[in-house]
Amino acid sequence: MQKILVTGANGQMGSTFASLSEHYPEYDFYFHDKDTLDICNLVAVESWFETHPVDYCINCAAYTAVDKAEADKDLAEAVNVTGVVNLAKVCSKLGIPMIHFSTDYVYHNSSNLPYTESDPTEPKGIYAITKLEGENQLQSIHPKSMVIRTSWVYSNFGHNFVKTMLRLGREREQLTVVYDQIGAPTYAEDLVVAIMHIIDQVSNGQLDIDKLPGVYNYSNEGVCSWYDFAIAIFEISGIECEVQPISTEEYPTPASRPPFSVLNKSKFKTTFNQQIPQWREALKRMLVKEEY
Repeated sequence: MQKILVTGANGQMGSTFASLSEHYPEYDFYFHDKDTLDICNLVAVESWFETHPVDYCINCAAYTAVDKAEADKDLAEAVNVTGVVNLAKVCSKLGIPMIHFSTDYVYHNSSNLPYTESDPTEPKGIYAITKLEGENQLQSIHPKSMVIRTSWVYSNFGHNFVKTMLRLGREREQLTVVYDQIGAPTYAEDLVVAIMHIIDQVSNGQLDIDKLPGVYNYSNEGVCSWYDFAIAIFEISGIECEVQPISTEEYPTPASRPPFSVLNKSKFKTTFNQQIPQWREALKRMLVKEEY
């Protein structure tokens, strides 16, 4: 039985992996958060791997508080860079493939075409800068690493835009939401299923493991603004709440957000022969599971 380590077990991605793990009985999962495996401590990481041989390391651990990162640079760097480096060093030494999640925030320029993995990066803000640095360090240290850049992640766990809208929609009659930031939501469950499908393909001999290394974009299909996303959440959930569009200038935040971060997923779909669900269809599936 193949063994998989999932770090960041209490976050959105980690919690989603845990919730779906029963659907993959052929794998033995180890789920760890910062209290049970501190990836920022190299000695702790080395010690854990010495006693727990695994076939894959999936790093879901991340500092994702975009605005708080501006005032908490040290912690953001510790998790998004040092933690990644520590895992990369040990996994590289042991020859363990590592899958790591990054962000659309690394693309932040004037483009208005969906970004490919080879497009220039231009991160702005501590969160985006540390995530890109973590990517770069990982690929430099560990040649068998896979980086997934994803966007607007939401799930049935933790804090995210969908859950916030559901809560505020019940509490208020009207909300304002930014309309001039364009991207695509990603339902964490779809991304987890996609990753497990890749691992299945490798395990079954349908995919050469050498196809894994590199950077890949992944989000649900389609395009929307945060305003459009909010409208869809209320329409599908049946919550009556008026949404007014506002500009980014009208909603200033400590960290700058990309005005356009639609991801081109062609490389992922072609390499791994996968279709990606459309974002509204994915949202409907998430809301079916959500109590609101």
